[in-house]
Amino acid sequence: MLRARSRFLLGAALAGVPLLLALLGPWLAGAEGPRGVSFTAGGGHWLGTDFVGRDVRRQVLLGGRSVVAVSVAATALAYAVALPLGLAAALTRRAWLEEALMRPLDVLLAVPSLLLLLLVAAVYRPGTAGLAVLVALVNVPDAARIVRARAAEAAARPAVEALRAQGETWWRMAVGYVARSMVRTLAADAGVRLTGALYLVATAAFLGVGVEADAADWAVMVDRNRTGLSVQPWAVVVPALLVVALTVGVNLLCDAGTSTARKGERR
Repeated sequence: MLRARSRFLLGAALAGVPLLLALLGPWLAGAEGPRGVSFTAGGGHWLGTDFVGRDVRRQVLLGGRSVVAVSVAATALAYAVALPLGLAAALTRRAWLEEALMRPLDVLLAVPSLLLLLLVAAVYRPGTAGLAVLVALVNVPDAARIVRARAAEAAARPAVEALRAQGETWWRMAVGYVARSMVRTLAADAGVRLTGALYLVATAAFLGVGVEADAADWAVMVDRNRTGLSVQPWAVVVPALLVVALTVGVNLLCDAGTSTARKGERR
């Protein structure tokens, strides 16, 4: 097992490259040059050309922002909905309200995430913003259940009963005490949640949901260029490795952060 520091450094190195490319890539890509022959190497193209003769290096520099932005936005939106739902369900003393808040989420939880994306995409074509909302929607039920379980444990502590006896507001109890006690749990879950969002966004893009068929997107590049994998592999290998590096790196960073926090609590 790697130590927390080693996991942090390895995670930062793995996630840093795709994140920097997603952030700075569009400014480094430059103007589009003349297209060449499909699936060729050389000819001034460092990573060769793609299925329509575009420069793969330029497509890689342009293709990260959509994947990263949609995944981060979907994760943040999922927590923005799940946190108040989970906290309200955990802190309420009315059983009917808790049931009303949590039971509808079980319906969404029973539907496979990818199937829900495909069903919605069959009705209308979501854009980038629509894809972020859909990915957030399928992550809300599981995130809300985790928030509720952790918040219920914190809400049963004597400190919360003391706050109630003092007449403190719901906001003070929920945010001032319960939410603060959940930071380490949420940090660990955020890594898993972001990884799941990356998987769904990349899979949706691979299937043509939420993006154009020839868009500069790492997942789209893997899909559209796989026919030339044996001839010009860089058009598939490079974007696929960037998605894998981002996923593994984020998980290592979150794992290292929670391990450090756990050691701090023991001290």
